[in-house]
Amino acid sequence: MLFRLLPDKLFSLIFAGGTFFIAFFALKFFMRLLPKDQGRQFAVNGSLSEGKPRGAGIIFITAFIVSAVLFIPLKLESAVNLVLIFAAMLTGYLDDAAEKPWGELKKGLLDVVISFGISLNFVIHNSTDILVFSNTVSIPKAVYVFLGMILVWASINVTNCSDGVDGLCASLSIVTILMFNFIDRTKMFNVAMIMTLIAYLWYNASPSKLLMGDAGSRAIGVFIALTAMQSGHPLMFIPLAAVLIVDGGLGLVKLTIRRVFKKKDFMDGLRTPIHDHMRKNKGWSDTQVVIRFTIIQVVIGYLAICLI
Repeated sequence: MLFRLLPDKLFSLIFAGGTFFIAFFALKFFMRLLPKDQGRQFAVNGSLSEGKPRGAGIIFITAFIVSAVLFIPLKLESAVNLVLIFAAMLTGYLDDAAEKPWGELKKGLLDVVISFGISLNFVIHNSTDILVFSNTVSIPKAVYVFLGMILVWASINVTNCSDGVDGLCASLSIVTILMFNFIDRTKMFNVAMIMTLIAYLWYNASPSKLLMGDAGSRAIGVFIALTAMQSGHPLMFIPLAAVLIVDGGLGLVKLTIRRVFKKKDFMDGLRTPIHDHMRKNKGWSDTQVVIRFTIIQVVIGYLAICLI
């Protein structure tokens, strides 16, 4: 932490630039070690991913954690969060790398454990008062742990589902995290994650050279939920991650209704995730999906921030 002896502006420059270059060069030199994608049989344009390195999340999330340790003063709460973010990344990577994909039950239980850990760790170290617009609402600790678990679980899954178009998941995640930084400008972790994802976008911009896989999207989902909780405005997750929620969440709703209520034709005319519907049914290019979805999120996020 010698950098903390430097003037604030110089430290900020070294911190942001150092985080970017750690992730950039880690991806550049280690991507060759990643397994290759086999192409997704039922995904729109899934064959275009065949042969590309996948699971890049194990590289850039590790780079993010290394940068955090190097540049950010860590307390016990932050250290535990980094361990749980790494765990989310590792479970996603191991699932991707397994010869036989893990079942939904196994992945679901791991999501519950990680979500519980993040939520409990937050409650131990922070107040459970939340802001709803300008009003303070006190939430009992036990209730907050439960609601926090739901938030983390939802964020993991909707972020994971959005990772199907070059540049989409990272772009939307950057916008969401940046919007939360407008609410609380003191979060160095947010800056570190944003710079890490920008480095990843260098290689993932269409046509991409590598794919983040579940290793990246799951860890990003945990981070976004944690950012929402730490902002003091956890309900702002809904507007600030609206496109992620709609893009990935409608698929979860569709699957749940069909399985639980046996409604086989529910949302039959809507392809999910929504980015696949826009590409296949509406004829949008990958670039149009990324830019238009990002524009929509920027507008919704800005309007939401104006209300608080």
